[in-house]
Amino acid sequence: MDFTVALAQIKPKLGCLADNFALVEAAVERGIESQAGLILFPELALTGYFLKDLVPEVALSLYAPEIGRLKELSRRISIAVGFVEVSSDYRFFNSAIYLEDGEIKHLHRKVYLPTYGLFDEQRYLARGERFRAFDTRYGRMGMLICEDMWHLSAPYIMAMDGATTLLCLSSSPGRGISEDESLGSTKAWQKLTSTTAMFLNSRVLYCNRVGYEDGVNFWGGSESVAPCGSVSERGKILEEDFVLARLEEGALRRERIFSPMMRDESLSITMAELRRIEIERES
Repeated sequence: MDFTVALAQIKPKLGCLADNFALVEAAVERGIESQAGLILFPELALTGYFLKDLVPEVALSLYAPEIGRLKELSRRISIAVGFVEVSSDYRFFNSAIYLEDGEIKHLHRKVYLPTYGLFDEQRYLARGERFRAFDTRYGRMGMLICEDMWHLSAPYIMAMDGATTLLCLSSSPGRGISEDESLGSTKAWQKLTSTTAMFLNSRVLYCNRVGYEDGVNFWGGSESVAPCGSVSERGKILEEDFVLARLEEGALRRERIFSPMMRDESLSITMAELRRIEIERES
């Protein structure tokens, strides 16, 4: 199905749940006015990123009033948004939910929690334990949170599970300088999203935030990447933006006919070799 996606490149405030929810709600209304079918927000859009000891203070259960309001809004537009989730046994997760038709269609808990350099997620958060594709009114999708995308197995599993559109919610800080003196993390992410789309014959929708937290900047650059790896729309760097991109089913069909990598992919060979490696490592 053809549809329009809105990438809400917002600037959340650290630890300010009410302010950030108002920001998200306003963007959702803008997406509805723009006749978008799906709106995508960054990782931890409702809370900000470098929360540290604030994690328990801003965490929401799946039954919180804020989630209930998002369910109501999802009757008018599909929503993918990131937040801190608290489970019934009081574990805290870096989570993202996909809401549609008044209900939560899918919950993804970030699996790969970066704990190196300026990152310290494993100290405060529990890790997710699965990657699953899911059905939406716009086809089968997979949802990843930032660092998950850097592990090849994650988008691969989603694609083998039938996802033709990969959503990536991100809070990527600006790090390093590339050869042309642009942000190194910007160049790295652009290579990653394009290559992933080409390898898996899949669309990639990437939404990154902007703003500063404790002197660290987030660079934005949200983008819609076609299954051939080309960028159809890209957001501004280091500024808030609201990116609208039109996704056409015909483009996906043409790419999968022209370059049938996923058709020819052998799950049985992959599984056999991974089992062999696992046995050899344990012996």
